[in-house]
Amino acid sequence: MSVGVDGSAASGARRRPGLYGRFLALALTVLIADQASKLWAVSALSDGRHMAVLSPLLELRLVYNAGAAFSFGETMTWVFAVTAAVAVFGILYAGRRLGSGGWALALGMMLGGATSHLGDRLFRAPGFAQGHVVDFIDYNGLFVGNVADIALTAGAAVIMLLALRGVPPGGHADDRPPSGK
Repeated sequence: MSVGVDGSAASGARRRPGLYGRFLALALTVLIADQASKLWAVSALSDGRHMAVLSPLLELRLVYNAGAAFSFGETMTWVFAVTAAVAVFGILYAGRRLGSGGWALALGMMLGGATSHLGDRLFRAPGFAQGHVVDFIDYNGLFVGNVADIALTAGAAVIMLLALRGVPPGGHADDRPPSGK
């Protein structure tokens, strides 16, 4: 945190001890939940099996996705692996300065989802940095996703809400320095 000429906090950020640990714990929880659900999906939904949850709105069916959302860029799997790696390291770096519980929540969900997708890209077939992501939650035929996708979407939504409320990652909205100074 930098200090202004008058001795006040220039950045308005207050790093709160313990938030980094909670941020990492949430990321690990998302990672484990996503990978465990994918293991279940591969074993329970192989051979073209489907399971109706709230048919036809929500069904479970196994899909291996080489691309991004809506199977975009299926021939550029390695680009998604590099992008996920950059995102993981960027989120870890940003997380070191957390002063807001809301940002810890958002970035923890984002880190868990991005790390899980990176793991799929690196270690699943057909090979290193070209692996396909396991998707199994079918949303009425519009797209098929997984737990990591839910965490990434929820994390992005929380970030949008925090931005709309003016809450910076380093602290609360009241911690911001007055505008124009």
